[in-house]
Formats: sequence, C-alpha cells, structure tokens
Amino acid sequence: MKKIILSIEGMTCSACSNGLEKYLNKQNGIKQASVNLVMANASIEYDEKVLSIEDLNEFVKKAGFKSLGEFKEIKIEGKNKKEKIKFIIFTVLAIIFMYIAMGHMVGLPTFEFLNPSKSPISYTVVLFIFTILFIIYGFDILKNGYKNLIHKTPNMDTLVGIGVLSSFLYSIYSMVLILKGEHTAIHNLYFESVAMVIYFVKLGRYLDGLSKDKTKEAIQKLVKITPENATVKVNGIEKTVTIDEVHKDDIVVSKPGERISVDGEIVSGKAHLDESFITGESKPVNKGIGEKVIAGSINYDGYLEYKAEKIGKESTISEIVKLVVEASNTKAPIAKIADTVSSFFVPIVILIAILTLAFYLILGFSFSEALIAFVTVLVVACPCSLGLATPLAIIVSEGRCANKGILIKKSEILESAQKIDTIVFDKTGTLTYGTLKIAEIKNYSDIPNNEIMKLACSLESKSTHPIAKAFTYYLSENKLNALDVEDFENISGYGITGIVNNKKVIIGNAKILELFNIENDYKSDEAYLADIGNSIVYVAIENKVISIIAVNDIIRENAKDVIDSLNKSKIDTIMLTGDNEKTAKKIAADIGITKVISNVLPAEKVKVIKDLKSENKKVMMCGDGINDSPALATANIGVSVKSGTDIAMDSSDVILTRNNLDSILTLINISKKTIKIIKENLFWAFFYNVLMIPIAIGIFKPFGISITPMIASLAMVVSSLTVILNTLRLKR
Repeated sequence: MKKIILSIEGMTCSACSNGLEKYLNKQNGIKQASVNLVMANASIEYDEKVLSIEDLNEFVKKAGFKSLGEFKEIKIEGKNKKEKIKFIIFTVLAIIFMYIAMGHMVGLPTFEFLNPSKSPISYTVVLFIFTILFIIYGFDILKNGYKNLIHKTPNMDTLVGIGVLSSFLYSIYSMVLILKGEHTAIHNLYFESVAMVIYFVKLGRYLDGLSKDKTKEAIQKLVKITPENATVKVNGIEKTVTIDEVHKDDIVVSKPGERISVDGEIVSGKAHLDESFITGESKPVNKGIGEKVIAGSINYDGYLEYKAEKIGKESTISEIVKLVVEASNTKAPIAKIADTVSSFFVPIVILIAILTLAFYLILGFSFSEALIAFVTVLVVACPCSLGLATPLAIIVSEGRCANKGILIKKSEILESAQKIDTIVFDKTGTLTYGTLKIAEIKNYSDIPNNEIMKLACSLESKSTHPIAKAFTYYLSENKLNALDVEDFENISGYGITGIVNNKKVIIGNAKILELFNIENDYKSDEAYLADIGNSIVYVAIENKVISIIAVNDIIRENAKDVIDSLNKSKIDTIMLTGDNEKTAKKIAADIGITKVISNVLPAEKVKVIKDLKSENKKVMMCGDGINDSPALATANIGVSVKSGTDIAMDSSDVILTRNNLDSILTLINISKKTIKIIKENLFWAFFYNVLMIPIAIGIFKPFGISITPMIASLAMVVSSLTVILNTLRLKR
C-alpha cells in the first residue's frame, strides 16, 4: 500500500469534502481516503499495483473536483492582488446596484431614467446588466453547483446555484413582460437578490480564505525556518545555490549569523547554535566536528563546514511539517458528527425548499412569493459554518502544538488527551534527563578499572539504551580506545552480550545474571548503591561477575512541578521502569509519584498498560520512544520525549521534540480548549440552521418576522464569521 496527499481544487463546504471522501472510499484499490476542507487536500492510501496517480486524479475529476497533483507544501498566498481588486470593484458595484434597486423605496434621490415608476424599461435593463456582471463574477459558484449536482454530491454551491438561477430566470420572465408593456411585473423582479446573494457568498468565501490562511500560519512558520539558499564548497570554491540544488554528501558552509541550510554532520569548525525551534533549549548549544546540525538552526559565532545528510523531504523540518499535515488529514471522532449531518443536510434542504414552494402555491400564495421562500430556504441553509466548525479548530490547535514542540500524528489525540486519567512514565530519559554518568565502580577482580571500563564501554557503544550514553561519555572523557566487539546481542529488558578480546562479556541488570545462571554474591552492594539513587549495571566475563557499575541520572528540573500539577488535576501518575525497585522508589518519592512498578521487561510493560485499560482507565504512556515502543503503541496515547532529529523513526502518537515534560500539560490544556471551541462551534452552527430555516420558510411571518434571499445570504456570512472568530480564540 502507498500513501499520497493530493491538492484539491473546487471544495467550498463540508458537503464537498464529505462527498469526495465517500466517492474515493468506494473505489476499488483505495484502502482509505480522508479529505481535508481547510487544507484543501485528500490523503489517500491505495494499492499501487491496482491504481496509479493518474487514476486517483481521474477519480477526483469524476467526483466533480480538480486534482492539482501531489501536495508538496503549505501555501499561504492570502488573497492575491487581482482577486482583491476584483472584490473591491464588486463591492462598489454592489453598493451602486442596491442604490439603484432600492434607493427610491427609502426616498433617496434617483435619476429619472432609473426610477421604476417613471422609466420601468430602462430601470429593468440597467438592473439586468448589473446582474449579468454579478453572474459572471459568481460563475464558478454556479458551475461547481451544477457539477456537484450531476455527480450526485450536492453542496453549498448547489443550493446557491439553484436559488440564484431560479430567481434570475423568473426575473427574466418578468423583464420580458415589462418590455411587452406589462409594467406591473416590475414588482416581480429579483435581480438585486441574485446579485447580492452572489456577492455575500463571495464575501463569505473571501473571509473564509483569510481565516484558513490564518489557521495555517503556525505550520507555515516552520517551513520558513529553513533558508531558501545554501553555500556549498566545490573544489575549495564557495558557491551559492538554492536548497533544491544541494545534494547528499555536499559540503555546506555556514557563517556567523546564518541559518543552517540542511541537516548534516559537522566536518570542520565549531560554533554555538540556536536550536530552540526544535529543542526548546533557550541557550545556544556548542557543537563541533562529528556532531549533527539541524536545518533552520542559527549559527551565532563560528565558521562551519558540514556534510549534507538529510535534504528535501528527509529533513527534520520537512518531517515535522509532513506529520502536522498528515495529522490534519485524520479525523477526530467529534468531527464525524458534522460529517454525518453534512452528508444528509444538502439533500434535505433541497427537499424542504421544494416542499416550501409547493405549500405556498397550494395555500394560494403567488408564484413570486413562493419562489422567494424557496430561494431563501436554499440560501440561508448553506452549511458553511458546519463545515468549518471542526477542521478550523483542529488545524489551529495542531499548528499551536507544533510551534510548542508537540507533534501530533492523529487529530483524534486532540480529542482524547483531555480524557486521560492515568499517565504512566518510564524513568530513564523521561522523568530523568537520560544524561547518565558513571557514579561508582565496584571491582571484584584483579583487572584494573580502566580495563573493565574498556570492556564495558566497547560493548555499550553498540547499544541504543539511554544508559549506554554514560559509558560512551566515560570513554571519550577518559580518552580510552574502544575495543572490537563481535557477536553483539541486545537482550531486551535484560542487557547486552558480545565477544571482546575472545571473551564473552555480559552486561545488564540482575536479571541477566539469572538468565545466564551466573551466581550473584553482590546483592548487598547493589542494595546500597540503589538506596542512594543509582541504576545498577553488572559486568560479567563468561560466568563470573567482575564488577558492579553505578550509573547516576539527573531528575528533570520541572518533573516535580509537572507531577504536582497532574496530581492536582486528579490524574493518576505511575512510574514503570526496568530499573531496580530501590532506585525507582527513591526517584519517585523525590518527584511525588506514589505508585512504582519496577524490574519490568518491555513485554511486561505492555501487560501493565493492558491491565490499566481493562479497568477502563484512559492511559497515556510517556517514554523514550525506543525501548518503550510496545507500551507506547498499547496505550490510549503514546508520548515520546526526545530530540527532533529522529522523528521519522518514531512510532508513538505524540512526539515532544523539546524534551520537556511541561509539554504534557500543554497538550492536555490545548486538548481541553480545542474540544470546548469545537462544541461551541457545532452549537452555533446547528443553532443557526435550527433558527433560520423556519424563519426562511415563513413560519414566523404572522409575528412580523421574515427575511429575503439577500438577508439570508448575509446571515450565512455572519454564521461563518461567528465560527471563524470563535475558533481564532485558540491562537491566543
């Protein structure tokens, strides 16, 4: 199966996106399709053996829309100058048109040839000409409405199109009568309604476009972090090229004040780099030869040459943007409410409008009055606000999360995070910094400490476990040379083994000794070292323990505050670790966690998570994203705390790139606010239609409450604006 995101043109409301989504999901070879109205794209998972991209483009076309090919970047063009000028011109024309059409009704001075009572023919012809201009302006609405009706996916444009054309054709009929001398037909002209409905729909669309651009601003800021150009060194000569011209293994130059152009590894020089946009670390990081650099980092004070490693779509920033875009194409469960309603809404509105027309005629009203009620129902019920209610809020929130170093892979996380009642934390690298150091070496052999550490460090250098960092740091700090390792094996939850200097070396926790039937006579030393907060690493050669190495970690600066906040919010906190009980309990006590589950293997961690879920707990697992992968995948929400450089490899639901536990509180807080805003949006969208459709039908006419198609189109704009402005509160 292959996944692709296509840019889509022609979607104007939720009925469009829902119709296209349903159509795509019915096609043979498509496993799953999700359409995003705000981002104007479709995420499609399909069988590349059955379908090609051309086939997918054709499906989109058959559904009544246009595929612009693969979605490559988030474009925030705003309203271009040409469109803005056009909108201003038609705003002026709309004011003039309304003055001509209705000025005489309120006693405003008018030219005699534009006075309907004195010059009905010239008055009618001028209105007709103005209306033709507005129909040309709104031709895209009429065209889309017709196409979607033909493809059996009626949408907002269909409602407007039917209403506008009905009024226009009836007004032309009345105009013909006027030209024949039946001047009383002038009261059956609705040219101004046709023009103003189109104008207000265009106004709403213009405002929607601006609001959608605002929702994408946070994501676009990430894209703009990467510079457009880079300086590469070819045969000793520096050359400025575009980012697209940089290739893997090119030597790229960075000078003080410049941004790093692509992800890479420093081969010459050193400098302080600002990586706060990824890591959240406000202090510049000093980096030198052999260390990694991230595209977008600011070089403060050094001349660097680095080898390009990740370019284009492979870069860290591209991975972040890709994750955010893909997340926006998933749907939170709450979004399904609006989707379900929208799928039935347009056909039901058309039916209500037809029934309204029929009842008016049956009850003896004139065709003119019946038509006005018919058109008003169609226009007032356009589901713009309903379609914007959820996706706008989701994208604003995902953008905010991304800017705060919280990468969410599925939109449903924004809904489920606020329901979490239990958070399970791994210890090393999560509640602690994972920047471990060798605290003490207990030597039970005649081998010198440095030789023991050479053996241990050589083996640990092959491991990805956080504890291995302490050994690699010790190796470099003491300027020891690593030895060759053969037959390296990682035994998850126990430790590692390998052949060094023709001897089998075994390193790990107490369980690894049991696994290899090695006698442990040093439990008292283990207990003592654990009591003072150390993690314990046994070193054995063949079948004999030669050393215990105590490894110390530093508790995260804000861990206690975060745990206190979670406890106050009545969210249960649990430490789940493979470390020994005494070390785990000491650290837990220091930060306020009362429940500790220690000495557990990765498979046992999964069982703990499953047991909690079986008690109907909503569980978030927070770990390092590598050794905790099974548990992260099992939890309701898996959160990994790590740097942003290995995002593509991560399997959790949420990645905290800033390595900061505060982000968990931020995620829960944003989740609560997002769901609150979505519920408010859905309420106002439903309330608007429940209120306005009966008024449009004319139920409240006996009480003096009624509206025209023109007022209905304005009300539609106000409805959308309510949802937009309410959603933009999330940006604060």
